[in-house]
Amino acid sequence: MIHGGFWRARYGADLMDPLCDDLATRGYRAWNVEYRRVGAGGGWPSTFEDVETAMRAAAAEGTPLVTLGHSAGGHLALWAAARCGADLAVAQAGVTDLREAWERGLSSRAAGELLGGSPDEIPERYAAASPAELLPLGLRQLVVHGRRDDIVPPELSRTYVERARAAGDDVELVECDEGHFECLDPASESWAAIVERLP
Repeated sequence: MIHGGFWRARYGADLMDPLCDDLATRGYRAWNVEYRRVGAGGGWPSTFEDVETAMRAAAAEGTPLVTLGHSAGGHLALWAAARCGADLAVAQAGVTDLREAWERGLSSRAAGELLGGSPDEIPERYAAASPAELLPLGLRQLVVHGRRDDIVPPELSRTYVERARAAGDDVELVECDEGHFECLDPASESWAAIVERLP
């Protein structure tokens, strides 16, 4: 479980507590991953190193591994799964394409804060960090997005899924009548869709 908040220090892992609690009641082991964030020692490459360390520790448990993240955490969930391997990667309202996020100016160009510059200035970092540029990921993916999301546009998920399928990945898109934050509620439509697809 990887929280969002556009990778910035003012947001923390407590955002994912309700979903972790729900998974625990269903018999899953949920690791609520914290990472260094922009403004508190995070950014390139420390944020990525923290998430990769957590994923490798979870993978060592020897049980089916699902990476699941919301918003910026959705980006990290896809990236970590591509980097470390997973049985399923789930992005909730995910920032699936960092170059597109920069071009759209999402959250005052938060992708540039994370990576340390624009795609023109540091194209190699965008190539290494953006799920859209890592396709095919070579693993099963579930992309869930609210049609009313005005923070991370659902077009990012739609375009990502089209590109992933064209590259040969097994990826499913679920769109719900929600905004950006409803998916953090265990009673939401989108969370129900995720739970029924977990291994």
